[in-house]
Amino acid sequence: MGFFKEFKDDFSDAVNELVPDANYDDSDENLETSDEMVDTLDEEIDVDNELSKLDGLFEQVSKKVDNNETIAVTDKVEPEKDKKSDKKDKKADKKDKKDKKADKKENNTMDSFQTFTPQDAASDNASTSAPTMSTAAASDENAVITKGMTITGNLESTGSINVEGTINGDITCNGKLVITGLVEGNSNSAEFFADSARVVGEVNTSGTAKVGVGSVVVGNIVATSAVIAGAVKGDIDVQGPVVVDTSAVVVGNIKSRSVQINNGAVIEGFCSQTYSDVDVEGVFG
Repeated sequence: MGFFKEFKDDFSDAVNELVPDANYDDSDENLETSDEMVDTLDEEIDVDNELSKLDGLFEQVSKKVDNNETIAVTDKVEPEKDKKSDKKDKKADKKDKKDKKADKKENNTMDSFQTFTPQDAASDNASTSAPTMSTAAASDENAVITKGMTITGNLESTGSINVEGTINGDITCNGKLVITGLVEGNSNSAEFFADSARVVGEVNTSGTAKVGVGSVVVGNIVATSAVIAGAVKGDIDVQGPVVVDTSAVVVGNIKSRSVQINNGAVIEGFCSQTYSDVDVEGVFG
């Protein structure tokens, strides 16, 4: 049975190294006990008893190994958790940096972008010239003064105005001014058209002035071109052509580049083509 003795001694040494115990030390008493055990090896040994002792040793070693593995696994898991948290923090930092760059880019874009407003246009043009409402760009809106409406006071619009009722005051609009009612006041527009209307006041337009049949205008007319088919009492100053139709009655002087007077028109005044390209004085010498 020397095999069991050697195996038990080796196993006991290994257990003492892994699991220190008070029952296994290097004291003299234990040494004496070991000697006694050696001396009794020649006697008959109970194999089952020895195996049961070995089983107890196996259990102690198993517990020790399990504890060591648990500690080792715990030590390994914590760094993994730390690594995961570090990766999340890095991703969050990268996202914050990207957001900051995007915000900075947007702010720079907004700073470089300048909106253009009518106030800016007015301030830029103030140094060169003071544009009137008729030269400014007209909007798409169209104001209508109905027949049963009477307005006392000045009227302004960035679009067009259609006057079917009565206005006692000056009218200023960037678009077309159409009058089929009564206006007592001066008007300034991009285009003027009177149809069966009565206008008492100066007519100033940056475009064409049309006075239709049955319309009466008492006041001077200033335009770039004109077509007169109604009655006008006042001077007509047009830098372009003027057409005086058959039904027209003009009491006043006409100053233009060219004049076309149809048969039947009545003109009491002088016609002068002062805006013509012809050098009248040079012709006569």
